[in-house]
Parts: sequence; C-alpha cells; structure tokens
Amino acid sequence: MSRSPTTTYRNHTPMRSLVTRGLAGCLVVATLAVAPTASAVSTRSFELDSQDDFMTGSDLHGVAVDSQGRLRAGWNLGTVSLPSISTVLSALELADGSVLIGTGNNGKVMRLSGGKVDEYADTKEMGVTSMVTDGKVVYAATLKGKIWKLEGPGKASELVTIPDGDHILALAWDAKKHGFYAATGPNGKLFFVAPGSAPSLVFDSDETQLSAVTVLDDGTVYAGSTGKGLVFKITGPGRATIVLDPPGDEIKALAKAKDGGLYVLANEVGASSDAGRRPSVPGGGPGMPAPPVIGRPRAGKGALWKVEADGRAEELFARKDTHFISLAVDDAGAPYVGTAAEGRVFTVDDNHTSTLVADIDSRQVGALLLSGKTKVVVGSDPAVAHEIRGTGGDDATWTSRVLDTGRRSTFGRLFWRAEGAVELAARTGNSPTADATWSEWSPMLTAPAKPNVPPGRFIQVRARFSKGAGALLRSVEVPYTSDNVRAVVTSIDARSRGASSHSSNAPAPPPGPGGVSSGPPPAKPSGADVPPRASGVRLSWRVDNPDGDQLRYRVSFRFDGHTAWRDLTKPDDVLTRSELDWDTASLPEGTYRVRIEATDETSNPPDRVTRHALESGPVLVDNTPPVFRGLSVAGRRVKADIVDGLGPIVRVDFAVDGRTDWRPLLPKDGVFDEPTEEFDADLSSALSAGPHLIAVRAFDKAGNQVVRDVEMK
Repeated sequence: MSRSPTTTYRNHTPMRSLVTRGLAGCLVVATLAVAPTASAVSTRSFELDSQDDFMTGSDLHGVAVDSQGRLRAGWNLGTVSLPSISTVLSALELADGSVLIGTGNNGKVMRLSGGKVDEYADTKEMGVTSMVTDGKVVYAATLKGKIWKLEGPGKASELVTIPDGDHILALAWDAKKHGFYAATGPNGKLFFVAPGSAPSLVFDSDETQLSAVTVLDDGTVYAGSTGKGLVFKITGPGRATIVLDPPGDEIKALAKAKDGGLYVLANEVGASSDAGRRPSVPGGGPGMPAPPVIGRPRAGKGALWKVEADGRAEELFARKDTHFISLAVDDAGAPYVGTAAEGRVFTVDDNHTSTLVADIDSRQVGALLLSGKTKVVVGSDPAVAHEIRGTGGDDATWTSRVLDTGRRSTFGRLFWRAEGAVELAARTGNSPTADATWSEWSPMLTAPAKPNVPPGRFIQVRARFSKGAGALLRSVEVPYTSDNVRAVVTSIDARSRGASSHSSNAPAPPPGPGGVSSGPPPAKPSGADVPPRASGVRLSWRVDNPDGDQLRYRVSFRFDGHTAWRDLTKPDDVLTRSELDWDTASLPEGTYRVRIEATDETSNPPDRVTRHALESGPVLVDNTPPVFRGLSVAGRRVKADIVDGLGPIVRVDFAVDGRTDWRPLLPKDGVFDEPTEEFDADLSSALSAGPHLIAVRAFDKAGNQVVRDVEMK
C-alpha cells in the first residue's frame, strides 16, 4: 500500500540549499571562490507537514488526516473476520442493530451481531449486490437478475426474476409506494417491484448498465449509469432528464443528502471497454456475470459530487490514484466514500476539506454503514467487518513510512508542532524494510528531544494520540547528519589545447542504444585534422562524488621518470572546477605525468576530511615546430625530409602560388606515425603548365607548424 515518497527536505545552512542524494560524475563549479553549500556534515531534515506526507506509505491505525495536513485520533475500529468470504458487495442494518453483509461468494448473506458473524442466508447465486428492507422483510438483489426474500436466518426464497435483467446492480426502497426500484444491466433498465406484484418497467435508458438508484424523501427517483456515466432524474413513466454528466464512465452510487440534495459517486475506470460483457467477480469463478467495477484489477479515478435541490452541481472531492466503490451518509449528513485501492475511507465538508478517517488492511472498502445504531466499515480482500466503537484509544497511532537519508546518518532532536497531548518515538535501521535488524522503538517523547536511537540509513517516526481525542499533529521534522563519503577521481584527460588526447586513463566509451558498447570513435584519415597551435595543455578530470560535497582540487606534475612532484596550483588557489589550462611554454619538452587530488575540506571539519589522488598517463609537452632537413623539386615531383624533436608528424599539405586551398600529402610509407617522415609526391595532376611556387606545411601532434616553399619551373 505504499507509494512514491513526497517528503519535503530541509537543510540548516545559511543558503537553505540541500543535496539529498550523492551526485556522481564531474562537478563543474566556480573556481577560486567557495560559496556556502550543503555538505556531508550539514544538518538536513525530513519535514512531514501535508496530507500526502502523513498518508503516503504510512501506517494509519486509528488516526485521521485531513487535506490541511492535520493528523489526529480517528475511528476506534473493532475487527471481525468474515470466514470463507473474499468479496463484500453490500450491507444493510436491521432494526435490532445487527448488520447483514451481502457477498460475492455464491451469494451468501452474513450477519454481524455482538461482535460475531454467522451465515444468515444462502441464495446460491453469484453475488448479493444490494439489499433493502421494509422493516420486517429483507429483499436482496443478485447478479443473475433475481430478487430474494429473506424473512429470517435460513429463510430465503426467490421473490421474482427481473425480465431482461441479466444482473441487478442496485436497489432503492420507496416508503411511499411500499416497494423498491431495481437498476439492471446489460440493457440499462430501471424496474419498480412491489412485493407480491410483477416488476414494472419505469425507465429504459440508452446505456448498457444502470448501476445506481436512490429515492429522496419527497419521492424523487434518481438513477446512475455505467457507460457514459450519467445521472438521470426520473420524471415519469418512461421519462427522465439528465441532471449530471461528470467526467468518467461510471456512476457507482447515489445517496440522498440531508438538505434535499443528492450525493453522486462518479468514477473513471474505463468501463466503456466492458460494455456488454460480463467481467469476473473475485472468488466467484471465471466467466460469471458481475457489475463492471467489481474486481477490476487496475485503479481508476474517483470523484464525489453533490447535486443541490435546485439542480446546481459541485465536485466536492476527487482522487486520481483510485476510484470509489462505496458511499454512505452519517447521522449528521456528512458523506463518506470507500476506495477501491488501499482500503481507505474519506469524508469531505462544505469547505472541500477532505479527511482520511480510516485505513483498513483490506484492499477495498466494499460497504459502509454510518447511520443508525451500528456504524460499520466492511472490507474486501480480505473480508473483514470493522465496527466503529468511537474515537481515539490506544490504537490511535500513526507510523511514518521508512525515510531514507541515502547513507548512514546520525539523528538529532525530533521537532513537532501539535495541539494537545501527542507523543513521538523513532527507530532506525540499515535495510529499506523495517525488520528484526532495526533498533527497538525509542521511549515515547512528550516534548521535542533527541530520540535514543543508533545511527542508521533509515528512520521511522511514530506518533500516539491515546491521551486525548482532541489532540492534533501539524508537522514533524527529523534532523540528521550523514556520514562523509570520499570523493574519488576516476579519470584524467590531458590534451594539447585543441589537439587530440595525449593521455587518457578514462573509462571505456559509454554504451550506445540498447546497452551495446559504442566502441571507439570512427577512424579518421591519417592527417585529416589540423590541430590548432596552443601553448599549453587542457587538463580535465572526472570525479565520483557520492554525497555531493563541494570539492577542492590540487594539481601537480612531474617529468616522466623523475620522482619529485611540483605544484601546478598555488597554495592559496581554491580550485573547484574539474578542468585547468596548463601553460607549458616555459617547460622543457618531453613526457610528463599529472596528479589530481580531490578533497572535501571546504565542506567538512578537519577530522572528517577525505582525500583521493589519481596520476595520469603520459602527457606530451612539445613547443617546437618540425624542421625541414630537405625540400626539393624534380620536374613535377616534390621531395621533402621533415623531422620533429618529439613527434610524431601528423599532417603535411601543400598550396600552389600563394592560394589558400591547402591539399594533403602522404609520406612515402603512407602512414603518419614517426617523428621523421619522407615525401616524394607527384603533383602533375594538380598543376597547370608553367612555373609555380609550391608551399609545403608540416604539423606535429602538439599543433606546432612550419611552412617552407620551393620554386617549380
């Protein structure tokens, strides 16, 4: 019954910023200046102060939480299991205060009385969807279009079969006419049944299902449909007007309001796809007929509407995470709805303030009775009857979902805002599920204080309201400080500025689409790119920084083969970028190594600082251009011998008569791979008759270049 966390996180730093999860990879931040930031040792907190915070994934035993984020003691519920029953479809209170429960298990009717359950009747049908009574006899509708007469325990007899009614979804008693209305499918018809008389057709809709019906005190009849999800006002035999067309496809239930209005339970459950077919009832066997909503595997969207006596309609309450399957009005006239997922009961007032009043262990709230002598919530899957015994008590306890700090943390003083007597406790662990490896609950705190719990990655908080039904909790704040985690330099890249990589201990290329490695970049023609000249090397590195600390980097270098490291960054430099331009103009040419050290000293006190350093592969420093040891022509051929001190030569090209369209040349062996390359190129196809001035240009890998020219007659 848990959902995705929506916890609000707070951080007690001057900037009120927070890193709640480690950030892997390279962090590029301002250099030479450190702004205040969240760190591993900064105090962060979970703050729970909304209805979703208190509801989502939490254990709500005997508590209520409203849409303004106020948590308080709720219903004190008794628990009576219904043996051999899985699905509850209806409930009815008898004059003596006992409650009949209609089930989907072969149409049995169970009786709840004095905290015990026994079998009252067995229709041997698929399910008892609705029941009404005249005070003496109970009339029960089934999913095979029959009305049963229940005159006492074990006294069930068939009263009538509804014509064209494959299944009956709802009944409504009309005291003035001493009979009842039956809403049926799959032909969408409404019948009136007077005991001892044949059913009479009252309204034939264009819908496949009439799924709800009720009679107001003035005798006005309303019916709701499944398909288009319409509410009809029956104005005469065969006549009706539409009074409400809410979003969705199902009117699940109707109930009269105390002020003469009408409550409407509307759902969006995709019922149109079920039109004309018979979905299955849980526990009823495959292929057995049932109203479209029963046993639907996925939750839809539910809404509670009110149609005033003057016809004005207003949406009072809606949920996008579940549709509603039960509706009741209490003695004070307040409406309540039961959900099809997570077994919850909500109510709403005229200000649209909704309140979760019950969270039972069953998957669905199959039936609600909230007026009369006995108030009861009946759940399905599993089938359990919960009699409402009052408000508050020892069971009025809220337990938060498991809160994840991301790594082992030390927890501080619990803060909360409350009215009245509320007690809090906590427990911690290192597994995402609170199990036997977790600590015991700390002693209850009667005022904000630090709970006696060990460090851990996860924490739960519990609130108790047993000392007063009037107490309420508005917010809970759980401060914590996480263990510091070392940042690790994972790779270093060193390039002559604008040239290809000189050194790399970087990881393999990232995978391509479908998780298949993309492999090395495509090969380029030898000498195809002309590296621009730059006096220096661009250093960059990647860092795995799990806790997102602000990092400071120190960079040093050494000549390859030497042992002494020399600082590249000055002692007072605070380098926080993961890149640096290294000016190598004053260094001897050759191969070097670079070391990057990462520390989290700007985010942690001295005794908690961590460090990590990584040494690069060889880095080439080359500031001298290549040298022509020879350049000559013979006829239309150009011969050259070019040498670089460190090499390799990476490109040689030529231009004719001062034009700027340079064209490449290949060495005699066809590959640029040595610091010395020889050329013997025939330019006949590129030259017109007559003399020409041929310019030859050579580049080394560092981007150093030289140009020489020769006259061709």
